[in-house]
Amino acid sequence: MKIGVIGLGQMGSGLALSLLRAGHSVTVYNRTAAKAGELLKKGAVAAPRISDACSGDVIITMLANDAAVESVVYGADGLLASLPKGRVHVSSSTISVALSERLAADHAKAGQRFVAAPVFGRPDVAAAGNLSVVVGGDNDAVQAAVPVFNAIGKKTFVVSDKPKTANLVKLSGNFLIASVIESLGEAVALVAKDGVDRQAYVDMLTSTLFDAPVYKTYGKLIVERKFEPAGFAAPLGYKDIRLVLAAADDLRVPMPVASLLRDRFLTLLAHGGDRLDWSAVGSLASRDSGTS
Repeated sequence: MKIGVIGLGQMGSGLALSLLRAGHSVTVYNRTAAKAGELLKKGAVAAPRISDACSGDVIITMLANDAAVESVVYGADGLLASLPKGRVHVSSSTISVALSERLAADHAKAGQRFVAAPVFGRPDVAAAGNLSVVVGGDNDAVQAAVPVFNAIGKKTFVVSDKPKTANLVKLSGNFLIASVIESLGEAVALVAKDGVDRQAYVDMLTSTLFDAPVYKTYGKLIVERKFEPAGFAAPLGYKDIRLVLAAADDLRVPMPVASLLRDRFLTLLAHGGDRLDWSAVGSLASRDSGTS
């Protein structure tokens, strides 16, 4: 299959690598062209413009936020102007529910097809092709993109025929991950202040009641304070929690924990945490308790 990939950050590069490994023909575009270097060595083709990446069967975007997606889709050289009729735009970016709904409507007006397919997994998981893919879209469009999902993920979950629902599910999952990070940080700070070894404590938790990847991954990062280089940068975590709250506001669902998390991320950023992994939120409780 001929596939275009737009956005070559850590996640986008991982997607492109997985697609190449699966034998697909991959054309890549990134605003900073140098980021394509390693992928070109592995067989990818560089697109000098967005429109040059749009000739394939499917185009995937993996971008940081709503503004980046809007610039790629709605620009003069963007997807709406360049993607042939009937072709599929798969958005794997974590974006707002409102933008996902607008993209679906505007692609349909242009005779194009839109599928939301945000993913769960950090960059190493993306590079290994083991992401969990959450999908929303018309059945025909989803089926056309199945080879993509099979290449980038270990499991695909089709949650709705509406793309926006996949984005809502993704945001809800990121809210839960952030909740785990914060609560783990608080628990570690509590026992550490009484002299309990942090590593031994996390090992006990993750080998008993909390034997799950999210606790193991973030427990290790919090204990070892490995917040650089960021696998998922703190400003992106802050963005996602604000998108959760926007969705909750529209649906009239009170989410007091999400409001607390917004303030925790804002605190981290106010203290210079822009370059840190979002798991650094889990270090705030130790700092506040005087044990960091």
